[in-house]
Amino acid sequence: MNDLAPLLTPEGRALLDEVRGTDPAQELAVATRLRRDHPADLVSAALGQARLRQRAVAKFGPADAERMYFTPGGVEQSTRASVAAHRARRFAELGVASVADLCCGIGGDALALARAGIRVLAVDRDPLTAAVARANAEALGLDGLIEVREADVTDVDVSAYDAVFVDPARRGGRGRIFDPEAYSPPLSSAVRMAAAARYAALKVAPGIPHEAVPEAAEAEWISDGGDVKEAVLWFGTEPGLVRATLLPGPRTLRSRRLPNPAVRPVGRYLYEPDGAVVRAHLVAEVAAEVGGGLLDETIAYVTSDEAHPTPYASAYEITDRLPFNVKKLKALLREREVGILTVKKRGSAVEPEELRRKVKPQGPHSATVFLTRVAGAPTMLIGHPVA
Repeated sequence: MNDLAPLLTPEGRALLDEVRGTDPAQELAVATRLRRDHPADLVSAALGQARLRQRAVAKFGPADAERMYFTPGGVEQSTRASVAAHRARRFAELGVASVADLCCGIGGDALALARAGIRVLAVDRDPLTAAVARANAEALGLDGLIEVREADVTDVDVSAYDAVFVDPARRGGRGRIFDPEAYSPPLSSAVRMAAAARYAALKVAPGIPHEAVPEAAEAEWISDGGDVKEAVLWFGTEPGLVRATLLPGPRTLRSRRLPNPAVRPVGRYLYEPDGAVVRAHLVAEVAAEVGGGLLDETIAYVTSDEAHPTPYASAYEITDRLPFNVKKLKALLREREVGILTVKKRGSAVEPEELRRKVKPQGPHSATVFLTRVAGAPTMLIGHPVA
């Protein structure tokens, strides 16, 4: 899709309505039928947009995704709506009334900010991307709060705005970019942009090294439904603070700068910290909350003798501990009639599907096996989630 304009015409909009929800297996037949009455390029564009909308449902929900416009890269790189809404709430709680959204992409964050009542200047240098962001603001009735500008973000004066949000491109021709200075714009340039406003938020990859976080920034790692989505560097809030935020909720675990937990013997319970907690290096805070220690000094599993429910980790009751041995595990599962087997791993090279194929679980019961290390030794822990 290189031109959005035909899809915004009455004919294009009507065609989008007609192809909504088209089964991919039926696309050829649908395209053949529609080309009798519509230009072939327009039919192809509408069907391509329908596919993108179907993919976008996971991020934006059906109500918005079926009205929005997308590019392939925009679907891939845009912020999940729940995460964008969380960030918009934080801006609103800071008293922010206007935000310059630099590198706005298709406008996912701008939409969330506008829904929080914040006026937005959304900037992107790509003409098609800017056109899509503008169309999305109009489609969702938020164009009164969102101004979309096609420009290089380094040329934009943001001094009139309360806050700056920067979402640098983190993908190149070879896929994901892990070096923050290889982002577009580089992290150092984004930090300079942030200095132009009272508040700022820079979206970065969740794998950003902690040593790359500027001293003046607060670092927040965010997960949604247990999946780590991103990290955000906040300026103007609490310099040096590290936090993990879990959505829905939100629930936020703040760093207390605790020392690393001690390694201890396997207790009755195992806690699997949320990925955002692990990325934020806050496993020690979880261990303190549940009165536990580590299975191994290099593994982010916490163990304790008593159950202490926490929103920041999934709890399991451990029933068996075995040295890593597939035959012994297979025999134990057969004895327990386990047919539903969940395999989790940290610190093991064994792939869960490979293990599942080897043990061939059968039976009416379920179990969870953890492939990990205990005090350096490859170990299998078997248990079940704590209700």
